[in-house]
Amino acid sequence: MSATKTASRSKRGDELSPVELGAWRGFLRVHSALSRELDSELVAEHGLSLSSYEVLLFLAESPDGRMRMAELAKSVLLSRSGLTRLADRLERDGLVKREPCPSDLRGALAVITEAGRQRFADARRTHLAGVRDRFLGEFSATELKTLASMWERLQPGAADA
Repeated sequence: MSATKTASRSKRGDELSPVELGAWRGFLRVHSALSRELDSELVAEHGLSLSSYEVLLFLAESPDGRMRMAELAKSVLLSRSGLTRLADRLERDGLVKREPCPSDLRGALAVITEAGRQRFADARRTHLAGVRDRFLGEFSATELKTLASMWERLQPGAADA
């Protein structure tokens, strides 16, 4: 364990240092601001929230465009009930449909529709441009590699493509 990690862990329960507080608050504030801005842009240009975009992203990239609802909820960081409500809206909009899960009769699959694929493709250009403009473009390639390695340290697999 590095000296930095040891020193930080030995202070558990104490107040955060100004450096620690700045790093933590900065992370939270930047994440919140970027998420709000990206969400607003997607809603304004495509009538699609950032959460809806994420659901379509995971479905579009999954085999056969389908995922179990429980697995999808974990992927997009929503509760099962939150995903159910979001899937209801996406289904009403014709972007997703639900099918019974053949391997588990109690479960359901979310399936992206052709309309969902088209809306996702249109929104993807906007979203990726927003991510590049607001986040990626602020860092060099070396800094981005460093950030990716930090995310991996905190949660292995977090930076996987």
